[in-house]
Amino acid sequence: MTSKILDGKALAATIRAELRLDVAAYTARTGRAPGLATILVGDDPASHTYVGSKIKACADTGLVSIHVPLPASTSIEALKEKMHALNQDPRVDGILLQLPLPGQADSSPVLACMDPGKDADGLHPYNLGQLFEYKSWKDMASGLTPLSCTPHGVIQVLLRSGIPVAGKRAVVLGRSKLVGKPVAMMLQALDATVTMAHSRTQNLEVVCREADIVVAAMGQARFLKASMVKEGAVVIDVGINRDADGKLCGDVDYAEVAPKASAITPVPGGIGPVTVTMLMYNTLLLAQARSLR
Repeated sequence: MTSKILDGKALAATIRAELRLDVAAYTARTGRAPGLATILVGDDPASHTYVGSKIKACADTGLVSIHVPLPASTSIEALKEKMHALNQDPRVDGILLQLPLPGQADSSPVLACMDPGKDADGLHPYNLGQLFEYKSWKDMASGLTPLSCTPHGVIQVLLRSGIPVAGKRAVVLGRSKLVGKPVAMMLQALDATVTMAHSRTQNLEVVCREADIVVAAMGQARFLKASMVKEGAVVIDVGINRDADGKLCGDVDYAEVAPKASAITPVPGGIGPVTVTMLMYNTLLLAQARSLR
């Protein structure tokens, strides 16, 4: 089987072109561009790369970037104070706290004190909870709630690539609040039948082989093998890892799985660029909502 490569970089460029027009219209109407504040704690190279890509995306779409670099020694209390200041800053429409924090510190207290109306990454407890209230994708995607960027990126890749979701069996590998749980809710809103699998799922290979759509978000390099995928499945790889040789790879063993999949996302160039673009999308939505208050 020849797989369709789901090119996230090209899709992100298409969405950004749409966003540039919408941001320009907002800026002309209000006299100010939407502003995204990024908080980066510490010197982790990968986090610096991710935040750098988000700052570039702001420039590309016409948003104002307000970057807040902080030392690794910053306490949770100091982070909360910075968050409160950004909540009150009239320049800021969206706030992103780059995760993980140094030392795997618990980010929950910091995210909880963010204004949910400025939650650009859709990770505030209120906004995550809202996903349970929506009965359909139409309601969920109405713009009333900022959707978590990586899960929303997964959905955009599926929908804009013309991949049927309604009535399909989907398996989500991973149960984190960053990806696994919200993407499962979004797939259900699109009328998929969803199984959430994880490290303690029994007969995992059997469970995965039943899926028409597999979303791999385990955080383990090349975890998903060809033996775990049925012929013709759609495979979405959310993982970003380094293998033993330092090579960038996803949670899917791409070389093994691609020949069996009907469609597959590469790493890099798959979900990552769309995730960053959905952050810009959320910031514009939040700005539009604030302008109506």
